[in-house]
Parts: sequence; structure tokens; C-alpha cells
Amino acid sequence: MALHEIVLPETKPETEWVRGRPLQKVSPQRDHSVLQLRFGAELERWARGRGEVGTEWRFRIAPRGEARRPLVPDISYVSNERLGTLSDKDLQVPPFAPDVAVEILSPDDRRIDVDDKIGVYLRGGSSLAIVVDPARRIVELHDSQGTTKLDQSATIAHVALPGFRYSVRKLFEALRRS
Repeated sequence: MALHEIVLPETKPETEWVRGRPLQKVSPQRDHSVLQLRFGAELERWARGRGEVGTEWRFRIAPRGEARRPLVPDISYVSNERLGTLSDKDLQVPPFAPDVAVEILSPDDRRIDVDDKIGVYLRGGSSLAIVVDPARRIVELHDSQGTTKLDQSATIAHVALPGFRYSVRKLFEALRRS
């Protein structure tokens, strides 16, 4: 149960509650936008019949004993089982963490803020938080067991996404100019 709820006004771009303060998301640049579209499309293909994938979907997350606060992952996945428990109103802004949250780093992101969000997702019930780092061309998988860093020779796969496999190299190939 949440101690209380932090409510922020709806803004464009979205405002999240990170490290005890409101933090407005930055409008994405090209690389962020391309990776969000490409990774989101791969997750969407996998999720058909299993759940829903969204981009910039707001969640009201309340880790046990902490305030409920808004977070807006770049990409999120929620299973049909969890979606089925929601009213139409709560479906728009679920009162829980997504099963899987994806954050794509932007040049202006502070790592301490991203790490805080990862912790909130995991403490709030996410099975997996994925960080995509375009500058270093790596992907990090964060779960209750710790962090796994994947370089371009690796494949994104995790028990939270049964049957999903996506090459890190292929993900970052999307950044090449045609």
C-alpha cells in the first residue's frame, strides 16, 4: 500500500517523479526515436496475444512502503493477465509498474536518475527493466538478480519475455544512415 500519491500535472513532454523531484522528460532526438520505434516494434510483434506494448505510457507506481509516483518508460509491456484486472480508467494510467520497462538513454540523461527509475520499476513489481545505451552500443538487463550487460555480439532474451530474442547488433544497426 502506498503511503500517499504524488500527482503531477500532465505536460508535454511528460513529467515524472524521480529522486524526490519532478523531472520533465526531454523531447527525444533522432537516435532515441529510431531505437524506441525499432525496439517497440519487435516487442509488439512478440507480445501479440500475450499483452500490450506501449511507448510513453504513464504508470502510477507504488513500491511497498513508498509514495505512489508517475513514471513514463520509453517502452513498456504489460501482460494480458494484469491488464484484465484494470477498469477502463485504470487501463489508461495503470496503478502498477509494467511487467517490463525500457529506458533509452538520451545525451542529457543523468545516470543517477535512470538508476533511480530502474529501482522504482523493480521495487514496484516490474520483472525486468532494460536500459538501451546508444552512445556505448550496449543493452543492460536489470532484474531482481542484478544487472547483465549485453554488447553487440549478444542477444536480448530474458525469462520475463519468454521466446523473445533480439540481436543487440540488429537493434543498433537501425542507427545507420541509409
